[in-house]
Amino acid sequence: MNFLIDAQLPPALARLIISLGHRAVHVEEVGILLSPDQAIWNYGVANVQTIITKDEDFKNLLLLTSTQKTPVVWIRIGNCSNAALTRWFQPLFPQILAYLEQGEYLIELF
Repeated sequence: MNFLIDAQLPPALARLIISLGHRAVHVEEVGILLSPDQAIWNYGVANVQTIITKDEDFKNLLLLTSTQKTPVVWIRIGNCSNAALTRWFQPLFPQILAYLEQGEYLIELF
């Protein structure tokens, strides 16, 4: 699978996903760190990437579009260290993959 990590999340999350055998890039790596949400959405759609974000706007973009969809993993935990985030995320990743393989478009993690 292919993932796009949004700006509020650390590049370390992309590295974790890569270490688990999947493709992942952070928005900073592809030059869209400061881009509006719609531009990030369009990039994810064009590159067939699941967007991982803490930003509710991506959930709204998903729910408001009838075409040009891409899955969204919406992380709803408070501020924490990058290490704590990756420790929390890693055991959830197999279930995220299972939901994506089942065709889910919105996965909410809290």
